[in-house]
Amino acid sequence: MEATETRSLPENAYLPLPPGEHYQPMVPAGASLPEATWRSVAWGVLFCVLFTAASLYSGLKVGQVMEAAIPISILAIGLGRMFRRRSTLLENVIITGIGGVSGSVVAGAAFTLPALYILNLDPHPLQTIFICIAGGMLGVLFLLPLRRYFVRETHGQFPYPEATAITEVLVTGEKGGSQAALLLQATGIAAVYDFFVTTFQVWKETVDLRFLPAIEGLAQKARMTLSFDALGFILGLGYVMGLRSSLLLCAGGVLSNLVLVPLIWFIGRHLPEAVYPGTQAISAMDANQIFRGYVRLIGVGAIATAGIFGILKSLRIVVGSFSIAVKAFRAGGEQALERTDRDVSVMTILLGVVISALAVAVFLGNLGVGATVLLVGLVLVLLFSFFFTSVAANAIATTARNPVSGMTMLTVIVSSVVLLEFGLTGRTGMFFVMAIAGMVCTALSVSGQTVTDLKVGYWLGSTPRAQERVKFLGVLVSSAVVGIVLVLLARYFQFGEAAPGDARPVLVSPQASLMKVLVEGFMSHQPVAYLLFAIGAVIAVIMEMLSVPALTFALGMYLPLELNSPALVGGFIAHFLTRRSERVGGEAGRTMRERGVVVASGLLAGGALGGVFGAAMRTIPGFSEDWVRLPFYATDSISQTVSLLGFAALCAYLWFASVRRELFEQVRAATRLRVGQPAPTSPGSDATAADLVDRFLAGHIQPPNLMGALQYMSLAPGEIGDDAHNYAWAEAYRNNPYQKKAA
Repeated sequence: MEATETRSLPENAYLPLPPGEHYQPMVPAGASLPEATWRSVAWGVLFCVLFTAASLYSGLKVGQVMEAAIPISILAIGLGRMFRRRSTLLENVIITGIGGVSGSVVAGAAFTLPALYILNLDPHPLQTIFICIAGGMLGVLFLLPLRRYFVRETHGQFPYPEATAITEVLVTGEKGGSQAALLLQATGIAAVYDFFVTTFQVWKETVDLRFLPAIEGLAQKARMTLSFDALGFILGLGYVMGLRSSLLLCAGGVLSNLVLVPLIWFIGRHLPEAVYPGTQAISAMDANQIFRGYVRLIGVGAIATAGIFGILKSLRIVVGSFSIAVKAFRAGGEQALERTDRDVSVMTILLGVVISALAVAVFLGNLGVGATVLLVGLVLVLLFSFFFTSVAANAIATTARNPVSGMTMLTVIVSSVVLLEFGLTGRTGMFFVMAIAGMVCTALSVSGQTVTDLKVGYWLGSTPRAQERVKFLGVLVSSAVVGIVLVLLARYFQFGEAAPGDARPVLVSPQASLMKVLVEGFMSHQPVAYLLFAIGAVIAVIMEMLSVPALTFALGMYLPLELNSPALVGGFIAHFLTRRSERVGGEAGRTMRERGVVVASGLLAGGALGGVFGAAMRTIPGFSEDWVRLPFYATDSISQTVSLLGFAALCAYLWFASVRRELFEQVRAATRLRVGQPAPTSPGSDATAADLVDRFLAGHIQPPNLMGALQYMSLAPGEIGDDAHNYAWAEAYRNNPYQKKAA
């Protein structure tokens, strides 16, 4: 008998599995539903084109690439209801997967390729398209052998915040009802809140409390600063991450901002000259400048080293995945595997890597370099792409934040140093290094988005092979759009800084401008800050020695503290809500946990939408943040206090929206019991008379009599029947001493 689709995620979707237990997705392996259809592929491609163009402009203008997957998942749900045959859950996964590629390819392009224009190297459109295609293909191909490790074998060990949000959006849209209304409510609240706070001057987005004399004194005398980005998006992110992951992330930020930054300032404040890689004396630097000039490089070294540990840990599963694929191939194809565990064949992966490597070699060879330099460049592309694939997958699985800029900086630095040893310098050397960086940056960005998509499919029951095939299509489409749009933008805009005598408007391209400075400097034989990278590596080793997830801690060191601290608040709310749901138990407790995830996912989705709307607003000619400006915005004491109150309101909403249904259902069930109404039987009813009987039988209600039940429902004996408006049964109960005695 064919398995049937359910309308809810299994209870163990987000929990580690006991030994011997296997996860059964929402759509079972034996079910057959439309998946990669013409409808889903066509709409996915359309969304990919639209979001690629919009994201590229946003990334070049403000340095922020639009988050595409979550908004597209919401659009897919609404779109599916327009057709006579409603789109299936798995078709929506395909639409989201293809469209979501746009943000990752754009990140790889926007962070590197404009540097070629800033350096006046004027790349051909086909060159920019090829760099994106090659990097995107390598990112997908190198991630596929890691799928079983990150998606299946470590089930419940990684929080996957972004994948959780997408999954909850798709599942809730499929179920409809009160959960869908709750998701839309949370999404709308976060979208409006984050949009106004990040786009206009209503109140301060970042809280640092420096209007307090004691805090300002710490910042001035010790370079110790505390900051807090009071946004709904990060609150939801922290909730989905959970307490342990958010604690580790914040701990890394504490080490960087409250230990290393003050330590560097204390040691270097007496030095009159700048200390490399800084560009000014340490005594003249504030805490943020010290963090960006020195400590962030320590974080890059820690991330790179933690990535090596991640690769070593996953080797057994990678080898096992190839072994399974080879056995299936010998047995007559992968039909021997379950539908939900079928990847593209191992031969396809190997052939794809070989073809990609040959294409990269031809491309690099046409840049006018010798055979030795070509071979070294090819090795660097393949090595960094494979290495950073594991780093990106681990980072996305843990924090939903891909350290793209840090890993690209490392690529530029190492590639420049290595290629200088082979005599590659000048304009050719800068183009060569930036081409390598563009491919690697796109590879690690695409691999991070791919593991998110595959995890969503694993939870819901998609066919991995179908998801993987359309990923290649998404890379091709998004790369072509990037190449065309980038050429058009280069014609009408300047990248980086305004050139003398050039009247074209400027797209600041902050990440690409940084890469331009790096490659120019290293091609001019500037030294490398090896000591800072080495310190980060030692910290990562210490974390592994203490059995602490090194990459999560390293990401906390690398990311600004204001992004880590609000995530910790979300983690604490998740912890206390989980404890409360365990005390409640039963269906009511499970519903409470589900509602918590739905609300947090709505905050994530709404924050992403708010960011998209804000980026769109900034594309309007003449846009200014003071279009909406409140009178107290410039007064830090008031503005930051209002920001804290707003964030506290979001926290309260997250808590009470999660527990409200449980409280309401308990009261409703108690009322029905008292007035003699039948127990509710509609789907989604959580606290019923039958549930109360189950709690009697389970021993949760003590003593097991009427008095125990009243106490369990927080009712006094005198309240019995008070709200029943003198129903006959209530009066009979009052007048029947035998019934009272028996109770």
